[in-house]
Amino acid sequence: MARRWLKPFVDLLRQGVSPKEIALTIALGLVLGITPVLGSTTLLCTLAAVMLRLNLPAIQLVNGLVYPLQLILLIPFYKCGAWAFGADASTISLEAVATMIRADIGNTIRSLWVVTMHALAVWLVLGAVGATILYALLRPLVYRLHQSISAQVAAR
Repeated sequence: MARRWLKPFVDLLRQGVSPKEIALTIALGLVLGITPVLGSTTLLCTLAAVMLRLNLPAIQLVNGLVYPLQLILLIPFYKCGAWAFGADASTISLEAVATMIRADIGNTIRSLWVVTMHALAVWLVLGAVGATILYALLRPLVYRLHQSISAQVAAR
């Protein structure tokens, strides 16, 4: 499994994409991919790739891989946002949100607007820290992978 999602990044290294760019692509794809605003991640990753001249398919691959994590973290982000802004979080649950969506998606969006904005504010802070830490951790790992690939090419 790990080899299957790693292969596109190995291919990028072989094509001359720098380890620094790949580490940034993965870090941003992961952090942007867990944004607590459903339906926003593809656009956010596209904007990041275009603005920073990163590989668009690669960042979207990471975005797609972390989609389940976005769903898992949605309610915790809602609750953390409510806590950070002193709002009532007692009615925030996966079941409550799912029931609201089934009943009326438009009303759900209006009802959860403030909750989502609070969650987004928390995500911005945690995401900035998380992206920085991820990038710092990934950069040496991708650099080692690049060295390994370079050694294999030289040995041929």
